[in-house]
Amino acid sequence: MTLLSDRESLGQRLATAEQHVARGLEHICHQREIIAQLQRDPPKHGLDLEQARAILETFLQTQALHVEERDRLQAELLKGGAP
Repeated sequence: MTLLSDRESLGQRLATAEQHVARGLEHICHQREIIAQLQRDPPKHGLDLEQARAILETFLQTQALHVEERDRLQAELLKGGAP
């Protein structure tokens, strides 16, 4: 691969990572809305709120990985695209 195509590929991977971060934020916001709704109007058995919180935790963990990958790609691009 040439340096230009390496940088183009890196740029494409960075764009994808940025989309993942943005989408992850949407999922987290939506899940927090679900939790707030469940807290206002709790189900009779309480299990739904626990599940919603577990899902939020999974989203937060996944988001941390997306951010880490995005930051790594940004740093790689700044230093010239060398892995």
